[in-house]
Amino acid sequence: MPDTRIFLPALAMAGLTFVVWLRMYFSRIGEMKRERIHPQAIATSPQITAMLKDTRAADNFRNLFELPVLFYLALTVAAISGQVTTLTLTLAWLFVVLRVLHSAIHCGYNKVMHRFQAYLVGGAVLWILWGILGFGLLH
Repeated sequence: MPDTRIFLPALAMAGLTFVVWLRMYFSRIGEMKRERIHPQAIATSPQITAMLKDTRAADNFRNLFELPVLFYLALTVAAISGQVTTLTLTLAWLFVVLRVLHSAIHCGYNKVMHRFQAYLVGGAVLWILWGILGFGLLH
């Protein structure tokens, strides 16, 4: 029986994705109403880029389907291979915290270097997690 504690960080990431999705929805609808943009006028990505000024939430939502995909897989590998330890759980939660920070910066004041630092450290945490899992699988 896998240690299901490893899936709690995944649940938190899904929650973050939901919150960003809601933020994207409300900011996009609000801007479309304020600027009187007809939905058909933004049917494609280039049209969205040309007509909408605030794409922070949409950009961040896309980001949540990049590195986090490897995160979800890492948690599954940890569960299946019996590698749920204090270290893997700590790294998983640290990744979540850093992604929350990244999203808060991206959807908020959007200072690129602050956002990049959260992304870089989060990525390093993910690669360390994969290194530990890989080592465990090979030994």
